[in-house]
Amino acid sequence: MTAMIMHSETLTLTPREPSGLWRNSVAASLAVALHAGVLAALMLGWSAEKVPEDTPRVMHTQLVMLPPAPVPAPAPEPVAFTPPEPVAVPVPVPVKPTVDPQVQAQRLEKAALARKRVEEQKIEAQQQRLATEQRNREQAQQRLDQQRLAADKARVAAPAAAPAPAFDSRQYQPLSKEAPDYPERALDKNIEGDCAVEYTVNTQGRVESPKVLDGCHPLFIRPSLAAANTFRYQPRIVDGKAVPVPAVRNTFHYRIK
Repeated sequence: MTAMIMHSETLTLTPREPSGLWRNSVAASLAVALHAGVLAALMLGWSAEKVPEDTPRVMHTQLVMLPPAPVPAPAPEPVAFTPPEPVAVPVPVPVKPTVDPQVQAQRLEKAALARKRVEEQKIEAQQQRLATEQRNREQAQQRLDQQRLAADKARVAAPAAAPAPAFDSRQYQPLSKEAPDYPERALDKNIEGDCAVEYTVNTQGRVESPKVLDGCHPLFIRPSLAAANTFRYQPRIVDGKAVPVPAVRNTFHYRIK
């Protein structure tokens, strides 16, 4: 609805202020209307808050089958204890050395005895050599004396005869000979044998070009040649001059006693 109000200087009214009684009556009417509305709502079943209904709880059940209780096993009967039989433990056999100490000691003892015998043989050979040289010198001196005596007798018997030729000595005498060393390998193997050496005696009485003849054991070749080179001889005299003597032989005897 539209209301049109015409303003006119003649129709304009001056508003009046409401009185205090009127204001009180309006407030009282509003309070009564409010209480009446609340009472009517209560009577119609309205509530300010809606109480939620409780949801019923459901219980679920389940059938569980338990296994039967285990039956206890019967107690074992006591068994008599039998001690185990002793087991033989193999004892490790010590490995023997490659060379038996007793065999080694026997070898050393044999070698020492062989060296001792060689030394004794050297001494005996040297004594025999000295005795032979002495005997040869004595024989040579006797021959010289006899030849001089015969020459004196011939000179007395034939004073007018021609002078006798110069004395020729065809003998060469050994002055020193040393025995060879016995090879240790031959001693260890108990090897014995002979070794013949051939050489030339020069004008100084020394040995030249020694060589070993057939039949000599290889272990005896070296000591035989070394011993032959140490030989010394009285030179051979022919017509008053020293001459060499070829094809002189000497045999070395290697024996283990």
